[in-house]
Amino acid sequence: MNTTGLIEIILYVADMDAQVKFYREMFELPVTYPAELDSYADQFWVTLDAGSVILALHGGGQGRLGADTPKIVFGVADIHAAQAELLAKGVNISEVRTAAPGVWVCDGHDPEGNPFSIESHEVRANKK
Repeated sequence: MNTTGLIEIILYVADMDAQVKFYREMFELPVTYPAELDSYADQFWVTLDAGSVILALHGGGQGRLGADTPKIVFGVADIHAAQAELLAKGVNISEVRTAAPGVWVCDGHDPEGNPFSIESHEVRANKK
């Protein structure tokens, strides 16, 4: 499978506002979505620019070891081909689902049960 590299790390959090402040203030990571809010307490999904990857804070974490562990996300050009290739190699991976408009995802686990996803984004032509 040809990946475009590690694109995202998803960290499940219980207190979104405190976590956003921590990563923004301690590591100077700019918030990319949703940007410039006074409070992030009611947000369920916040992304920060962490250089070559996105740090995505996902609300609803409850400190459950194993269930709320960080998830790594690999970018792929063709989600269906990548899913088929992993299935052919014996990896138990979920069906393709739409995570957001233009974003397709499949979820799986490595041999020790750590979660990972593969993700594909719709390519849009620039409108002039």
